[in-house]
Amino acid sequence: MKSPADDVRRLLARDLETFAREVELFPDDQALWRTLPGVANSAGALARHLCGNLKHYVGHVLGGSDYLRNRDAEFAAAEGARSAVARELRETIEVVAEALPRVPESVLAAPFPELVGGVEIPCERFLVHLCTHLALHLGQAGYLRRVLTGDARSTGPVPVKMLAAGNVRG
Repeated sequence: MKSPADDVRRLLARDLETFAREVELFPDDQALWRTLPGVANSAGALARHLCGNLKHYVGHVLGGSDYLRNRDAEFAAAEGARSAVARELRETIEVVAEALPRVPESVLAAPFPELVGGVEIPCERFLVHLCTHLALHLGQAGYLRRVLTGDARSTGPVPVKMLAAGNVRG
């Protein structure tokens, strides 16, 4: 029987893979860390933030990994190779793929095991939030890349055929 977390796993994997392709479309490593007036975070910082977020909430809290999050460091990052950031996004797919199938239905039906922002949230609802949070930052990174580089190429961010077929890696 399919777990409700399976759809979340597929969506997270799809969007993390799309984010990795987005990172790879930046023309050089420095461009990944640039931003514009009025824009607080670079695409590189957003990618690192999402990896830390998912490694913590899915990998550590739900999956029991020993990952220790440093949220401030996620946003403080100002340099690094595109290949390393893309690799971290793809490693996060593996964290999600390993953790979510092992989460019991009883945990999914209960409040998330950790307070989030000081409030209790139903686990399934919080998992949906993690999907929309990732999608928000993926869109920001794509838009920022296009504005910074003038490159309008698309990563094909919403391939629904992959969801239907269950192939989230393209």
